[in-house]
Amino acid sequence: MRLVGIFGGTFNPIHYGHLHMAQALADALTMDEVKFIPSANPPHKDHVTVAAEHRAAMIKLAIAKNPLFSIDELERNRAGVSYTIDTLISLRQSFGKETALCLMMGSDVFINLDTWHRWQELLDYAHIILVQRPGKPQQALPNQLQTLMHDHYTENRSELSRNHAGLINMQAISALDISATQIRAHLKHGLSVKHLLPEEVAIYIQQHHLYQ
Repeated sequence: MRLVGIFGGTFNPIHYGHLHMAQALADALTMDEVKFIPSANPPHKDHVTVAAEHRAAMIKLAIAKNPLFSIDELERNRAGVSYTIDTLISLRQSFGKETALCLMMGSDVFINLDTWHRWQELLDYAHIILVQRPGKPQQALPNQLQTLMHDHYTENRSELSRNHAGLINMQAISALDISATQIRAHLKHGLSVKHLLPEEVAIYIQQHHLYQ
């Protein structure tokens, strides 16, 4: 079946680290598509400084030249808190069970998965694909997540395309050590960010006076 990557986040702003991770995972797993899904009202972020409208516009600029990438604004168009479980349920209804959905995240994010809303249900609707972020030592998992890994982990990539959901896979890819926090700090102090994100995004940020 088709393999579709699901890459959610605030993307505040989107940068080369995001794009590299998405492309590397897509290449490693031979994905048919990667959907970028900007969070509108993320439950784990106290204050997102830039509106979802701007963050979505920057994603569109960043991925415009890559036919593998697309954006889905279902969270921006949905009222209330942007819970991942609700997003996966909506996507599964759209795709049916003939497509394997792959929720992409850094292993540093996975460590806190048991704090997510209805986290135990995520694997009912998608696989989880993990990547180790550079400079982030591997931390011990809480007991519940250790059990989850033990019960659902696979190193066999072909299993991902034989099942529409339910598996966890780890990919050792070379990720770029770039963070949105770093970019926002550069912008606040008037430093160049052209080496950290696409030029089209840098121009948009400047035109709309974001992160100042």
